[in-house]
Amino acid sequence: MNKQESKNSLYGLLNFVSRLPLQILRGFARGLAGLVNIFHITKTSKIIRLNLKITLPELSDQQREAITRQAIRNELMSYFEFFSIWGSTNQKNIDRIHHISGEHLLHDALAAKKGVVLIVPHFGTWEVMNAYIAQFTPMTIMYKPVKDESADRFVREARSRENAHLVPTDESGVRQIFKALKQGGTTVILPDHTPNVGGEYIPYFGVPLATSNLSAKLIQKTKAKVLFLHAKRNSNQGFDMSIEPISDAIYDCDANTGTQIILEALKALIQRHPEHYHWSYKRFKAHPKLGRIYDIDENLALEKIDAIRKENLH
Repeated sequence: MNKQESKNSLYGLLNFVSRLPLQILRGFARGLAGLVNIFHITKTSKIIRLNLKITLPELSDQQREAITRQAIRNELMSYFEFFSIWGSTNQKNIDRIHHISGEHLLHDALAAKKGVVLIVPHFGTWEVMNAYIAQFTPMTIMYKPVKDESADRFVREARSRENAHLVPTDESGVRQIFKALKQGGTTVILPDHTPNVGGEYIPYFGVPLATSNLSAKLIQKTKAKVLFLHAKRNSNQGFDMSIEPISDAIYDCDANTGTQIILEALKALIQRHPEHYHWSYKRFKAHPKLGRIYDIDENLALEKIDAIRKENLH
């Protein structure tokens, strides 16, 4: 098989998987999660356990272990759900959203015609919300191409159905988002990424981590409305979506304080539903003293975290 045939085969496989019934994909994900939880066949559970010990130290080991197992299952299910969402029509994905809390907040924000910044963390199955939002507003979204060309083509085709304009993750992309907001458009930003370069050191669960303050800058410079969105699956082959306000203080403070307000909203969500957050991301290495935190002994890693937290208090 030559390179082009291999690409076409992968693209065809992704299309095939994306058209399987959602309940089958969820069942496959549950089975895979069971294997991971029983045999620890990936490093993911180790990363999740450390992240939970850092962020939720008040819980018992038994409570965190239960959340770890649930989080592995939920994250794997989300990944398989993404395939189904990307392979489905917008209307089918809209129909999958069974309940929306705070729906009026989005309509009020759009009616203001000042632009809207949607803060969407790595929580639950966020991809399902794009089709719903696309009914009401065009979106300008930063997009980092998938390394595999076939997978990238598959995702881009899905995005094109969702009234989304994809821009690069660089200064030119930021300028395009700024322009779109000034014209009353909408952007979606994930707040819990570590920036590739630079970033401000802003406390996250008491640990200063390199963090992009782009969201707060956009909000403050354009006076766009800001909302906090998330979605999680329900037991009826669908999803429930939540639209929440963020403190009005974000409009009248500096960018770092505004970013802290966003992170506090994320922290509150995690504390309510820790099992639905995607814990596999190595977020806590985004500090000069914590670069190898996920590769060292767990007790030593936690000692380093505690030392940095104490430094941050002074």
